[in-house]
Amino acid sequence: MKSPLIIDYYTDVLCVWAWIAQRRVDELNHQLGENIEIRYHYMDIFGDVHNKINTQWQQKGKFEGFAKHVLKAASDYENAPVNADIWKSSKPTTSATSHQYLKAVELAYDANKSIDMALKFRQAFFIDALDISDVNVLNTLIEQAGLDIGIVNKTIADGRALAALMNNYQVAKQLSLQGSPSYIIDNGRQTLFGNVGYRVLLANVEERLKRPSNEASWC
Repeated sequence: MKSPLIIDYYTDVLCVWAWIAQRRVDELNHQLGENIEIRYHYMDIFGDVHNKINTQWQQKGKFEGFAKHVLKAASDYENAPVNADIWKSSKPTTSATSHQYLKAVELAYDANKSIDMALKFRQAFFIDALDISDVNVLNTLIEQAGLDIGIVNKTIADGRALAALMNNYQVAKQLSLQGSPSYIIDNGRQTLFGNVGYRVLLANVEERLKRPSNEASWC
């Protein structure tokens, strides 16, 4: 049986464009099934939220301006609902806490459990306006998912989860990724990033599936 096409998928859990992309990635998995393998990784976009907003959005309303931007960005996508309170009453300090816990779940259980948990974290923030930089919030979400928080926290206590996260961050920098989400297709033969439409994403992946791995794609 032919090996699946590898798609390395880099996101930040607080990024609205990754939240919008969630439905597209789900559909891609549904359409192509065993022909592809999406490997989830994390990148540092919102590692220091307050510094990011207070500098990059200083002249544009800071948190209030950024909140309006996020709501407007998501308004055209019915599958990406956004709570009006995010970046207003709900202001996570960092995405790194969530990322570390997701790597911890992956180490304690497996990649699929971590992928499921990532969706729950995103839903908690974008739909329920919970602060997913808060360890107590994350512990509750993990327990509600039926996972053993003690086993998960063990991989944090011994440093393995943080090491795995740092590897993700370092590779993202080495690849010079320009934004979240980023799709690295077929070991770097193609890179797509940002608000890529589903048909564009599907066409690029199908093109790679048609061509042998030792032949450059014309896309």
